[in-house]
This record gives sequence, structure tokens and C-alpha cells, in this order.
Amino acid sequence: MTLGPGYQTPFSEAIRTQTGILTGTVGMITDPAQAGHILRTGQADLIFIARQFLRDPYWPLHAAAALGETASWPAQYLRAAAAKSPARSPVGNKS
Repeated sequence: MTLGPGYQTPFSEAIRTQTGILTGTVGMITDPAQAGHILRTGQADLIFIARQFLRDPYWPLHAAAALGETASWPAQYLRAAAAKSPARSPVGNKS
């Protein structure tokens, strides 16, 4: 097996294609564009980011910014957020 960014993604894609079940992938996925490509092309339904979270706990925020998206913040954390960051909508009880 050759190690490199997304090296395990072909396995999740094959399982997803052959069985129709939802899959997740791992394997040196550190770039937001790469993660987006994996999801958009149907190679996996979910991406697990492990070591990159250890390196950068704010990776989701940095990834959103790199992709031109705005990430919402829980209201209690807005004081630490960048200016004009939106508050996350409360999750309501659906019962």
C-alpha cells in the first residue's frame, strides 16, 4: 500500500459502490479542497479527520474559510469568534 493523501479512499469508494451502504474514509486527509472533492464525487459519505485535528483543533473553521464558506458558532462562543461570525441556530426539540 502506498501512503499518501487519501490513500484509503479507494476502499471506501469500492465498498460504497458495490454495496450501496454509506461509508467513511480516513488516510492523511488534511486539505479542505481534497475533503470536499471526496464528498462531491461520492468516494465517501463522511470523512474522519484525526491527526489534522491534533495539529489544528480549529481545522473546520479554517477549512470553511479556505472554501469560502462561513462557519456558525455556538452563541456562548461568539465572543471568541471572528467579527461578524454567525451564531448557530438552536436545535429544537422535534417531539
